Amino acid sequence: MHILVIEDEQRVAGLLQKGLEEQGFTVTLAYDGEFGKRLVFSNKYDLIITDIILPKVSGIELCKEIKTKCPTVPIIMLTALGTTDDKVEGFDAGADDYMVKPFDLRELYVRIRALLKRNSLELKSKEPITIYGDLQLNNDTKTVTRSGKEINLTPKELKLLEYMIQNKEKLLTRTEIAEKVWDTHFDTGTNFIDVYINYLRKKIDKDFTYKLIHTKPGLGFIFKYENPQ
Repeated sequence: MHILVIEDEQRVAGLLQKGLEEQGFTVTLAYDGEFGKRLVFSNKYDLIITDIILPKVSGIELCKEIKTKCPTVPIIMLTALGTTDDKVEGFDAGADDYMVKPFDLRELYVRIRALLKRNSLELKSKEPITIYGDLQLNNDTKTVTRSGKEINLTPKELKLLEYMIQNKEKLLTRTEIAEKVWDTHFDTGTNFIDVYINYLRKKIDKDFTYKLIHTKPGLGFIFKYENPQ
C-alpha cells in the first residue's frame, strides 16, 4: 500500500513516514500543496494524508481537486483546528476522515486500515446505477438525479446519501450514522449529524412532494419514499 503524506512541518512528516513504514506502508512525502498535487496526478496512491494549512495550495483546495479527478482515493485531513465548522469544511472538500493535532499514531493506523478496508469493499460491491423511487445515483460518475433533475452534492453529502440508500426503510440512529459514514474514532456530536441531514434534506427533498428523509423524534431518521401526511 502506497501512502502520500502532504505536510509542511518536516519533523511531523518525518515522524509519519517512519511510523507508517514500520507498519509496512510505502510512503512518499510532499512539503507543500502544489508539489503534492503534481504527485497525486502523476502517480497512484492507495491513501492520502494531508494537512489543511499548506504553502502554495491549501489542503482544502487540494482535497477538492483530488476528489474531482480521483474520487475513490481515501483522504485523511490533519489539522490543529477542531470545531464543527472546520470539520464541515474539510468533509465538504471531500475528506474521508479528520484528525486533530496532536494525535496518537496508533489511532492513525487504525483509521488508515479502516478506510482502506471500507474503500476496497465499496469498490467491489457497487452497481453502476442505484435507483430508489424517482432518485437515481450513478456510482461511476457520482451524479445524483431526482425526477430527471440533477442534484449537486458535496462528497460527504453523497456518502451520507449512499449509506441511507443502502439502509432504506430502516431506522438509522445518529450514532449509527456517525459510525458508518464518519467512523467511530472521533466524536462528531449530535449537532454535527443533524447539520448534514439538513443539508441533504434541502437538496433532495425540499422541491419535491414525496419526501425521502424522515425524522423520528428522539430516535433517528428513516430513508423512505412516501407522501407526507
